[in-house]
Amino acid sequence: MKRGGGSREPPPFRRKGMGMVTTKMVKELRELTGAGIMDCKRALQECNGDLEAAKEYLRKKGLAAAEKKAGRVAAEGLVHAYIHAQGRIGVLIEVNCETDFVAKTDEFRSLVHDLAMQVAAMAPEYLDKDSVPAEVLEREKEILRAQAREEGKPDHIVERIVAGRLDKFFERACLLEQPFIKDDEKKVGDLVKEHIASLGENIVVRRFARFVLGEGVEKGNNDESA
Repeated sequence: MKRGGGSREPPPFRRKGMGMVTTKMVKELRELTGAGIMDCKRALQECNGDLEAAKEYLRKKGLAAAEKKAGRVAAEGLVHAYIHAQGRIGVLIEVNCETDFVAKTDEFRSLVHDLAMQVAAMAPEYLDKDSVPAEVLEREKEILRAQAREEGKPDHIVERIVAGRLDKFFERACLLEQPFIKDDEKKVGDLVKEHIASLGENIVVRRFARFVLGEGVEKGNNDESA
């Protein structure tokens, strides 16, 4: 006897010892992350059908894939100008990728714009930890050592305290170590890695400059009346 009825959802996937994964769950995860169907299916299987855990799984996998691309030459890209506060703050930033094709995508251009906004808002002094001059780093360490001793910290833990507080210095002074202004749960460096993973090319923040109207100009009395 032939059974009637319309189309039914395909049977759920199950791996031994793991939770049930349906095509609906795979579709939802794909819409949330933009990852491939098989990657979403695998992530859900690994995370026992937990959608939030699967999103984190894919994020970490994406960052791992980004690390493998980090050594590839990136000579294309974009130089972007961003003006803020009615012309009182300006930023120039160069961000490189591997191909002109990626440089022209909306995703890459949006990333570059966000990085320029980050520089305008948070005024980083350096690109990353390696960009901090040795003399600046040593001066910062001396300041932190002095602060720790003034607080009465024992000598045997001063260096450990300095190392911890130095991370705060990097978060303030280095662009790639700063919390992202649109999502302070992630660092700017992680934001770049996420786009490396999604675009499939190495991306390098090459350099930036931040200009503030009147900065460095000594403002005196301009009254020239006799």
